[in-house]
Formats: sequence, C-alpha cells, structure tokens
Amino acid sequence: MSGVDWQAWHEEYDDPGSDLARRLLVVQEQIHQILSALPPGPITVVSVCAGEGRDLLGVLRDHPRRRDVRARLVELDDRIAAAARDTATRLGLTGVEVIVGDAALTEHYDGMVPADLVLMCGVFGNITDEDIARTIDYARQLCRRDGLLVWTRHRNPPDLVPQICQWLAQVGFEQQWLSEPGVGYGVGVHRYRSEPRPLARGERMFTFIGRDVLAAERAPRGLEEVTAHEQTADGG
Repeated sequence: MSGVDWQAWHEEYDDPGSDLARRLLVVQEQIHQILSALPPGPITVVSVCAGEGRDLLGVLRDHPRRRDVRARLVELDDRIAAAARDTATRLGLTGVEVIVGDAALTEHYDGMVPADLVLMCGVFGNITDEDIARTIDYARQLCRRDGLLVWTRHRNPPDLVPQICQWLAQVGFEQQWLSEPGVGYGVGVHRYRSEPRPLARGERMFTFIGRDVLAAERAPRGLEEVTAHEQTADGG
C-alpha cells in the first residue's frame, strides 16, 4: 500500500513549473476540445480516481457546454473528494456528482455509463502492468461507441506508453492524440470505435498500489529509496 500523503501531493499542482501542473494544462486542453466538439445535447462524463477534479472542473469553470455536462467523479480519499465537491459547488456545477469510494469498483459507475468521456488520469502510473491491461478491457464498459478516453502515464523507464496504445488498439480504441515522448509525461486521447459492453457490476478493475511502491519493487537493492522519491513526482 502506498505511503504517499495524497492531499499534500495535490499541492504540487499549484506550482506552475511542476510536471503535474504542466500535464494538467495539457489534459485540460484536450478535455476542452472534446467537449467543444461534441454535438448539442447532454454530455456524460466519468472520472476514475478523480482526485480534486482539477482536470474536468478546471475546464467546466468557464466552458460554454458546462450546463450540458452530467459528471460523476469517484475518489477514495474523503478529504480530497470534499475539495472536489466544494469546487463544484462554488462553480455552480449542479450536474457534477462526487462519490467517495474505491474507483476500481464497477458499481460506482452504474447509471452513468457508457459515457461520452471517461477520464483515467493518474491511474496507470499507480497500478501494475497487468492491471493496466485489465482496466483497458473494462474501459469498453465505460465508453459509449465513439466515446473518448483520456488517460495519463509517466514516461520514466520502462516507458509503457507505447504498450498502452497497443492494448487500447487491440480492444477497439483508436488513437486521436498522444503527447510527445520528450515532454516527460504521457497524455493520450483514444476514441472507442465498437459497441460498449454491459457494465459488470460488483467487479474490480484494478488494485491501486501507488507509484512509490511500484518503483521500490522494481529498483535494485539499495536504490529503492531514491528511486521511489524520484518517481513519485507526477503520480502517473
């Protein structure tokens, strides 16, 4: 289990020069473009491991489609979820619901999927490779046909971003946009081109381990501490 204080970790978003802040701007830009391109009418969004909801709520703050959005943000930490809920209330986003619960459990998305937009930001860097592939398979239950998945993953060795793109392609997701390798973080946008699968209630998509733990497990003996410190920076 990760020993990261996730509430303190979120404070790095407030540093404009941090990798987290730079990645957030890229994610928000992609969300803004996606919402703008969707046809008139209601828009459904689900966010897995939503944190404080800065990616979506930061866009909805002044987006012309803000009233069309019905969103569910799922976050395990009640303190962090409370911050997301407070932001949504302050911005008058009555269509945004914040649920405190394990975002890996499929039942939390009942009634909201298949969605127009699924956010998995900060997830793939904190779970095993096997669970990433498993979660991608479950994404077929979360996305509607032609729905969009926005995801993130660090690009530190071993860089799994190319493999993630392959796994997505294998289950019907078409790459729409991918950040350049040299920026130090990975942000991907993939469109689901097949029919959604029924939601399998009562199942677990992944186990959130934490990037610090994963880094320590991979590091040679004696390097665990420094590797974990270096790799906890962007949260996946």
